[in-house]
Amino acid sequence: MASKLHQKAFSQCEKMFVVLGSPLGKIEISGCKLGVHEIHLERNAVLQNGPADASVSCEVCEASEETAEPLKQCVAWFQAYFCEPWMIEKLPVPPFHHPLLENASFTREVLWTLLRDVKFGEAVSYKQLANLAGNSKAARAVGGAMRSNPNRWNDEDELNVCVEQ
Repeated sequence: MASKLHQKAFSQCEKMFVVLGSPLGKIEISGCKLGVHEIHLERNAVLQNGPADASVSCEVCEASEETAEPLKQCVAWFQAYFCEPWMIEKLPVPPFHHPLLENASFTREVLWTLLRDVKFGEAVSYKQLANLAGNSKAARAVGGAMRSNPNRWNDEDELNVCVEQ
């Protein structure tokens, strides 16, 4: 019952969005005043090609009339990720507001572990992530948790790259 109530509260949020132009294509961030709901990379995004010394940009292309603080924090995080990666650890992780990340579950533990413990540029296997999340024998369950991640950049990749080994 609590889960249904939580879902209803989530659906009643005043939703806002920001679209960023990035080296990976357009990234759509949606959320409310309580936190980021979802992050999606547009389908069929094309990577920008250019010389190795070409400047990289990550700019707001489109946004709701009002932009909540969590979305602004998420934009700042992406801008640092693409333009100043050494700044990532100095920025707070934006607050997230999604039932999957708020209800106590193994999926929640995996996703928060990924955000908290896997650093910029690192890759971990599902087995390593299971171990970090406190259940070394749950590599397949980690795969399921990653598939349900509301903050994937696309269908194959997660915010912090996770690869099976």
